[in-house]
Parts: sequence; C-alpha cells; structure tokens
Amino acid sequence: MIFMLRWLAKATLIFVAVTILWVGLYRFVPPPFTFTMMGDVIAGRGVTKDWVPLSRIDPDMARAAIAGEDARFCSHNGFDFRAISAAAVRNAQGRRIRGGSTISQQTAKNAFLFQGGGYLRKAAEAYFTVLIEALWGKRRIMEVYLNIAETGIGTYGVEAAAIRYFHHDASHLSPTEAARIAAVLPLPKKRAAIDPRGSIRRHGNTITRHIGVVRRAALDKCVS
Repeated sequence: MIFMLRWLAKATLIFVAVTILWVGLYRFVPPPFTFTMMGDVIAGRGVTKDWVPLSRIDPDMARAAIAGEDARFCSHNGFDFRAISAAAVRNAQGRRIRGGSTISQQTAKNAFLFQGGGYLRKAAEAYFTVLIEALWGKRRIMEVYLNIAETGIGTYGVEAAAIRYFHHDASHLSPTEAARIAAVLPLPKKRAAIDPRGSIRRHGNTITRHIGVVRRAALDKCVS
C-alpha cells in the first residue's frame, strides 16, 4: 500500500510538472498541432491553418467571439458559472442542448485535449483551464483560441477562415464577416461562413449587432 501511494504521488508530481511546462511553453510558442487536427489528417481531410498574432487580427473578430461564445470572457476566471447553470436548466427542460463552456475552456480543450471523452476529459479541461488562466492571461488565451479553433472542415483559425470564405486575410474583417466566422465556431463541420442560411444566418446577424455592444461596453477590454 505504501509503495502504491508513493508511486501515485510521484506520478502525480510528474504529471503536474509536465503539464505546467507544456502550458508554459505555449505561452510563448504557437501550438504546432492539436488532436483535433490529427483527427482531420487521419480522416484524409487535411489541415489548413496559418498562425497570426492577435495584433494582426481585426479587433471585431475578438468582439464577435466574445459576443457569440462568452460575453463575460474578460470578467470570469475561466468558468462562467451563470452560463453553466443556465445551460443546465435549458437542457433539463428538453430544449436544444447547449453547453456553458467559456472561451478559456474551449481553448484548453482545443490546445491540449481531444473532442469527446465524457467526464474524464471535462475534468482534464477544467485543469488546463486553470493553468492557462494563471500562466497565459486573457490576451494570450484569445490569441490561441482565434488561431486554433476549428472554423470549417479541415480549416483552423480565423486567418485560414477569412481566406477560405472571403478571399482576404483576417486583418481587415467587416463586422458581418467576423460574425459569420464566429457563427461557425459551435459546429464547424456542419456550418459555412459563406452564404449562410437559416439559423446560421440569424445567429450571424445577431452576433453582428452585438459586436457594437461589446465595443461600447468595453467587454473586450482584456484583449484590446
């Protein structure tokens, strides 16, 4: 029993040390590849991505992400318990299932973990969320998120999305273009930002209107 406890303690210390170094490295180095990208490669779809610093991404893109995904991004510590509670109530009522994940949680999942996986993966996601909030800060979290989030089949990051959908880079997106990319983020393999229809168009139009709200209320102050 003592041997097992010592082995468990040592394994835990190694895990914590390795993950802290891993997260610390990504504070300065762009994540080169993710498990989600690997899935596209294995499926034969290929991967298109192009890392650009946040300073070269139109500010309306971060505002669109905040408007569409995480309105309290700049004020929470990685977890929006109000959104999680609201999502739980909504799901319990049998309405369309929605999660309460923040941009920080999505970034942790995209950078370090795989899709799916149930409660074990969610626990690991929470752990990495705490680490990136502590070691990166909000601006770096947004920068990584906008560069590695899936924005279409085999397409990752807003730079690749802007070129794919609008034939120009992400440095000068219109509010409508930024909103359409943001509208793709929840279901990137089923949505397209170009010529969106139905609920996707309505969601994009809502985000477009809310971009101005984010700007006026300084909800993007932590990344500007």
